[in-house]
Amino acid sequence: MQIETKKARQFCETLFKAYGFSADESKIISDVLIRADLYGIDSHGIHRLVRYHDEITAGQVDVKAKLQIVHETGISATIDANKAMGQLVGVESMKLAIKKARNSGCGMVTVRNSNHYGIASYYTEMASAEDMLGMCMTNTEAICVPTFGSQAMTGTNALALAMPADPVNFSYDASTTVVPRGKLEVYRKTGQPLPDHWALDADGKPCNDAAVVIDNIIKKAGGGIAPLGGLGVLHGGHKGYGLSIIVDLFSAVISGGLTSNYVNRKPDHTGICHYFMAVDYGIFGDKTAIKAGMSKFLQEIRDSKKAEGYNRIYTHGEKESELMAQRANSQIPVNEKTLEEMKNIAGKLGVEFTL
Repeated sequence: MQIETKKARQFCETLFKAYGFSADESKIISDVLIRADLYGIDSHGIHRLVRYHDEITAGQVDVKAKLQIVHETGISATIDANKAMGQLVGVESMKLAIKKARNSGCGMVTVRNSNHYGIASYYTEMASAEDMLGMCMTNTEAICVPTFGSQAMTGTNALALAMPADPVNFSYDASTTVVPRGKLEVYRKTGQPLPDHWALDADGKPCNDAAVVIDNIIKKAGGGIAPLGGLGVLHGGHKGYGLSIIVDLFSAVISGGLTSNYVNRKPDHTGICHYFMAVDYGIFGDKTAIKAGMSKFLQEIRDSKKAEGYNRIYTHGEKESELMAQRANSQIPVNEKTLEEMKNIAGKLGVEFTL
């Protein structure tokens, strides 16, 4: 099904205001969600509204929370988010990192006690929009099974990086698992079997049933999603497993927060942690030359020899940029299950369902 992008944005803003967020806060949260749908990342767009509803009503998200800087230097800060909405935490944290980068060349902010913040690239692209290099990481509840293990110990643990370039900025955003949990939820809603080598059951055996895998994750019963590279070491699964630990290091360990295996263990507290970095790459030399060098490299990749049957090589961020241009003033897709969830949430909040 297709719904008008403008109406979807207005509906989201109305919902978040109904929870008690200010108009400005509701716009920020909604913008992060709609950006995901515009980019074609349906696992992190309006599909997530039901998750946020559950977390807000359960007290995992504190609508009135205020961020607290608990440690700070000229180039760094550690923030206790006090259970604030993740999107609001992300925007404020990256703004602080950018401010420090303007003053010192580099700004780094690590965050504890936050919540799910949507797509990581939203925040790295805040930095690239200011002609800076941006990096962002987040942990999640344990969902990734370590190589040769059967118990989830690290999260989907996304890592994103954005760098200014012409004609399209480089923007990488990916989980350190083969897919994020949201992708499994989409498969569960549509009833499709999971592709091979994506997930494991409670005994550590390959599993194609999304409902079983998600249920095991929720119950902490064992199993979960394979690390980037898949099961075992043949296709590099151990590398994705290592990357997931690195994300926990930067987001949770140095912030004094919860590592993935402790996240979401309490009914009123997720404890998700993040990391943000902005770099004024002019500290390395002439910015114009550096940006031109990146642009040249990316164009040479696009122009390189194509595999049989393919006529285009994309660099990271191209597909998303082109799709957003198509959908911004048009429509975004939504499955019937998600639409039903949105209607139910609207009813519970006393909000008119206008989609």
